[in-house]
Amino acid sequence: VVAEGRNVSVNGAAVPEGRPYLHKGEVPKATKLGQGGDDLGVWVAWDRHLAVTVTAEPELRGGTWGLCGTYTNDPADDFLRPDGDIAAFAAAFGNAWKVP
Repeated sequence: VVAEGRNVSVNGAAVPEGRPYLHKGEVPKATKLGQGGDDLGVWVAWDRHLAVTVTAEPELRGGTWGLCGTYTNDPADDFLRPDGDIAAFAAAFGNAWKVP
């Protein structure tokens, strides 16, 4: 995984902005996303069981989307799907973000 500014690639393939990605299906125990001095402002922590915690810097407020939400503190847009519509149910929201 290479992150340069807001450009991310996995094994040399660019990941479109806003799309999810996995690195061998694993997340290290605690990772700050970024490389070579670039800081994406996102921390990912995993307890190696069931809990994943994603923390974003305040500068990213309103500029995120995906399973972790839009970071706007507005419950009305919590279930924003990749197509821009709002899912009515949590399951529909989660299924919309599945990685094929």
